[in-house]
Amino acid sequence: MNPKKGVIRVMTDHKIKFSTTTTCVQSTVWKLDEYDQSTRKLFVTTGGVERNPSIQNLSNWFRIEKYEDDYKLVFYPTTCDFCRPICGDINIYIQDGYKRLALSNVPLKVMFKRALVG
Repeated sequence: MNPKKGVIRVMTDHKIKFSTTTTCVQSTVWKLDEYDQSTRKLFVTTGGVERNPSIQNLSNWFRIEKYEDDYKLVFYPTTCDFCRPICGDINIYIQDGYKRLALSNVPLKVMFKRALVG
C-alpha cells in the first residue's frame, strides 16, 4: 500500500516486511522458503533481503490481487522474464496447533485497514 496515497497496488510485485523491532539478526522481510519435505509445503518465512527485484532475490516478491470483495496474497514474482518459479496463493497451514503461511491452491481472503500514524 502506498501510505501517502491510500492506494493498494494490485498485480504488482511487493516486498513485504514486518515493521517492528526485533532482537533477531535475521531481517523481517518475507520470503518463500525452500520446500519442506516433512510437510510437503513451501512456507513463508522471514529473512528475505532488502534489495530491488532481481533473479537473486526472486523468493522475496509477493503480489496483492483482488479476490471477491477483498484481496488475497500470492507468490507470483515477475521480476525475471525467463524464470519459471512455482506460484500460488498464500494461505494458513496448521500443524500441531501452530499456524504458518504457506503456498496453497486455496486463497486466504485478506482485508486491509488504514493504519493510524501519530
